[in-house]
Amino acid sequence: MKTLSKLVSTSSVSILVITSPVLISSNHKKVDLFTSTSAVAASYHIPVLTNKTVKNISYTSPAVTTVVAEKNINKAAAVDINYTVSAAAKKAFEVKMVIKQALTLYDSMKLGESGLDQKAFEYAWRGYHNLVKEGKLKKEGVLSICDFTQSSSNKRLYVIDVANKKLLYNTYVSHGMNSGVEYATSFSNAPESYKSSLGFFLTTKTYFGRNGLSLKVKGLEKGYNDLAAKRHIVLHGSDYITPDYLKDNGEMGRSLGCAAMPNAVSPKIIRTIKNGSCLFIYSPVVKYLNTSSVING
Repeated sequence: MKTLSKLVSTSSVSILVITSPVLISSNHKKVDLFTSTSAVAASYHIPVLTNKTVKNISYTSPAVTTVVAEKNINKAAAVDINYTVSAAAKKAFEVKMVIKQALTLYDSMKLGESGLDQKAFEYAWRGYHNLVKEGKLKKEGVLSICDFTQSSSNKRLYVIDVANKKLLYNTYVSHGMNSGVEYATSFSNAPESYKSSLGFFLTTKTYFGRNGLSLKVKGLEKGYNDLAAKRHIVLHGSDYITPDYLKDNGEMGRSLGCAAMPNAVSPKIIRTIKNGSCLFIYSPVVKYLNTSSVING
């Protein structure tokens, strides 16, 4: 183990920049820089970096960069290097651990066998983690995902019991009539676009309308779905999103932008996810994934 507290020449000081998670110790006593700071981290054992300053540190790391700073000092002077974990390093480490958690859950729950795209779950989990950390979910125990990488003839709505790591429901769900025919490929936040919107939503209250029991949602991402309420985007049941409709018409029915489910299962799903749970509508649109305020924190 190499020490950073040492005598240096008059001409330079060596400053350690750590570019990967490391084991830090001070005077041969280990100091844990990675401690959980949120409920979700504690629940799923996701370590999150905290800002600490450690003096006279020694290190073990496969990725270390040394930066030389010119400065006149006495030869006999010992150098104490204060290292504070940067916000960028903290965020990068947290994202890495959340993705690792997502992959573990994806495999353990065998979500791939039910057709859920791995990236869809990874991004859903990242956003869910951030929403829990920020205290924006009233109902943290359930996560719903519409996977629009799949054909509308597939069961592409997933309702997951997060606490018990269990898939509760897997059924059909519609997309907007102007988003595409078999696949949803075009998305909008504009009123009267009759397209689906991407991103994270918060479920709110139920009501009874022309489609029976229905569920209102609040779009959480400006520019992508924050006009959902104005557009009257809701979850509801329908008879045009069933295997029989597909057989008779050659394609699944489409909505005006709402997420319609089979009438047989929609009341159960709505009662399960209402009042403050997370709903994520996914498609691999690069611009959205790169700029999503929920996914990227």
